[in-house]
Amino acid sequence: MTQPQENPNESRLERGKRVLAEIDGEAGEKVIAALADIAPDFATYLFEFPFGDIYSRPGLDTKAREIATIAALTAMGNATPQLKVHIEAGLNVGLSRDEITEIVMQMAVYAGFPAALNGLFAAKYVFAAMDERKAAAA
Repeated sequence: MTQPQENPNESRLERGKRVLAEIDGEAGEKVIAALADIAPDFATYLFEFPFGDIYSRPGLDTKAREIATIAALTAMGNATPQLKVHIEAGLNVGLSRDEITEIVMQMAVYAGFPAALNGLFAAKYVFAAMDERKAAAA
């Protein structure tokens, strides 16, 4: 996947919704839906800033942005739900399971083994869930 296409007639919100759908697919939609009853304005902020402004900037393609995001969330060590969403997004934009595993393992050098272990278990969970969905659809 390349950079999201720019449309000068789109609002930040429209662009953010489109880019989120392209990158995160169903996982992103679930995050937004989960906010509907507690913080719908926050859902709008998620559409507009991260996806409408940052992810849609020129300079990096979506694959590179997901590599950076997976690495950062792994290094944080305390963002497992968000890491799972972005591991799935990484797969959606063309990263392989092996590449995602290597990104997470690389974080052991900079964030420590506990953060890398948490990241590996998050990846294992996402990979298994995707395999189950594929098996159920077959």
